[in-house]
Amino acid sequence: MSTFFMNDRKNLINDVIEGAILTSPFKNLAKLDADTAIRVVVRSDWDKKKVALISGGGSGHEPAHVGFVGKGMLTAAVCGDVFASPSVDAVLSAIVAVTGKAGCLLIVKNYTGDRLNFGLAAEKAKTLGYDVELVMVSDDISLPDNKQPRGIAGTALVHKIAGYAAEHGQSLQQVTEFAQQAIAATRSIGVAMTGCHLPGDVADDDGASRIANGHVELGLGIHGEPGVSIIKTHNSKKIIAKMVEKLQASLKKKDKLAVLVNNLGGVSPLEMSQITKELVHSDLEPAIRYLIGPAALVSALDMKGFSLSAIVLNKAFEQALLAEVEVAGWQPLVKLQALPTVKAKKIAEKGKVKASANKQVGEIVATVAKTLVGLEGELNKLDAKVGDGDTGSTFASGAKDVLDLHKEKKLPLNDLAALFNVIGDRLATVMGGSSGVLMSIFFTAAGQKVSEGSELSESLLFGLARMKHYGGADLGDRTLIDALQPALEALHHKPGDIKAAAAAAAKGAKATSTMKKANAGRSSYLSSASLKGVKDPGAVAIEEVFAALAK
Repeated sequence: MSTFFMNDRKNLINDVIEGAILTSPFKNLAKLDADTAIRVVVRSDWDKKKVALISGGGSGHEPAHVGFVGKGMLTAAVCGDVFASPSVDAVLSAIVAVTGKAGCLLIVKNYTGDRLNFGLAAEKAKTLGYDVELVMVSDDISLPDNKQPRGIAGTALVHKIAGYAAEHGQSLQQVTEFAQQAIAATRSIGVAMTGCHLPGDVADDDGASRIANGHVELGLGIHGEPGVSIIKTHNSKKIIAKMVEKLQASLKKKDKLAVLVNNLGGVSPLEMSQITKELVHSDLEPAIRYLIGPAALVSALDMKGFSLSAIVLNKAFEQALLAEVEVAGWQPLVKLQALPTVKAKKIAEKGKVKASANKQVGEIVATVAKTLVGLEGELNKLDAKVGDGDTGSTFASGAKDVLDLHKEKKLPLNDLAALFNVIGDRLATVMGGSSGVLMSIFFTAAGQKVSEGSELSESLLFGLARMKHYGGADLGDRTLIDALQPALEALHHKPGDIKAAAAAAAKGAKATSTMKKANAGRSSYLSSASLKGVKDPGAVAIEEVFAALAK
């Protein structure tokens, strides 16, 4: 089964081109209206007075090459099928469409198909009277002994530098020389943990799964070609160190660099930020003046990998790379600087609470805590039917902690506001999950109200309201609120009448067994059949606590 979203494989590239043109933010792109097999995107604002820049190659490297067409970069992009060079006729059509007296420069990645097809098109164009030059990008340093280094992500840097020269009216000879200088100053190396899937191929295609788990391949090509060596780790710091070592071997210590961090298509933004962090903390950091990305500039479909492209800067390159452009795919340079920080005051720790005694309050605390500890097994079994089986353990962990503090006489039992705040702090720390935070909100908010002079029952209802506000559950949603709210309301109407509160809690808990739908918590994912006849575990906990207090 294919892993691609697509309609008609035969028309895939035409569809992709249309989508890219329609979403161009500068509205400066157009498709060359010729044979459907001629897939060329051109600048719609081009007037042929300046040197035209044409690049292209196989599709699958988006945003290259269409994403670099626009003011300040390419004049046209010629699109082949996925990983396949465009035809000679397509390249020639592009040359004829955009080239004026100033001439045209073809920027080609160093692959046989692209060299031959673009080269033949250039020769044909010359016979038609066009002034055409061609440069080949060969920035891949992963195979140092290769006489034909591949052109990979560094191609985007060449597009940018040559585009600046052309936009500023330089001659074809000057633009060509500037591009050649950029090629000589650029080196790239890539790494991947999986290859890529081609449109229409099955998900476990050999090209994508060749690399063993826990390994990465250094020098993997942008078409899935095998790399030069295997690194037995996925650790980003170690991988960057190896790549930097390779880059430094081809650089001089005095070189100042702009480094493009290129996503090959399948790496998450989170990982790309991690990779960038490792780069700026690597041995290459003293040489880095600018970063480009992290972003996909020259991708390889969905390849789980990335590449680093470093260009040795001079004043002219720096000026060209910093110039603004009107293209969708380029990323502006960011000057590397020390990590900016903003000083903030440390949140002062709450002062130590002074323990105090209150026999009645102490008995209530002990009764509630012991009840919840004793219910651990029963509540877990109940929760296993409608949740993830840990309600009892969650409540018991909080109760044990509070009970230990009580036994050690560390609770401010004679100060309800302070007591509620201590309990709130402890439950948020030891209970875990959403239950701990919800109960912490309940006690913290109630403590706030008590400190303001409110009655206990009113304060507890305020705590409940805050818990409902942040938790999103309400009466009837099949949660502990269905037992807690009736109990607290009963206490509010008849202060001190624990038996009335216990009866209300029991009635509310029983009602949860007849509710067909849970609207909060893990139970909300279950069918009504799974819930039928089963009380909500949290509601049962509240019911049993009030029952124990009423005895």
